[in-house]
Amino acid sequence: MHKKTKLGVLASGKGTNLEAILKACKGKDYPAYVGVVISDQKEAPALQKATAQDVPGIFIDPKLYETREAFDQMLTLTLKQYQVDLVVLAGFMRILSPVFIHAFPKKAINIHPALLPKYPGQHAVQDALKAGEKKTGCTVHFIDEGIDTGPILAQAEVPILENDTVEKLHARIQKEEHALYPKVISDLAKKIFER
Repeated sequence: MHKKTKLGVLASGKGTNLEAILKACKGKDYPAYVGVVISDQKEAPALQKATAQDVPGIFIDPKLYETREAFDQMLTLTLKQYQVDLVVLAGFMRILSPVFIHAFPKKAINIHPALLPKYPGQHAVQDALKAGEKKTGCTVHFIDEGIDTGPILAQAEVPILENDTVEKLHARIQKEEHALYPKVISDLAKKIFER
């Protein structure tokens, strides 16, 4: 039996992508499992979803750290203590510093609700809608020092409908995210242990 890839998931919010990942990990042949979930929000539903599945859920309070780098060092240390193979950002609302990025080269991924390189940043869904695009979607990419600029691993398209609102469109994008993210994680997990 092959060793499974241990995931460290970073989440700030509801944890819908985390939920999709946890569900995928229950599959008998899925090559990864969630080893720890870390949040910068004490009340994040993502932490509750983790502990409900017997996955350690850890809150790291940004207010205790004077700089972004100091917080990122603690984040890095915690992930290293759990010996994670791959870091998965799932709605983590902090911009990570080079301290973190250099600690996990090509070992940290993010999902973004747009077809990058178009519409990086926090208002991607709204921006695509306002621009009158006919389609948008989601992108899984490695993280680098820019905002949503890392090498792209996979994308899924979502059509923009005539009467779309930000909420309706975002819900359809999330549905695609919940399929795409576990698939990309599975592909990467298999590669990590190919010797």
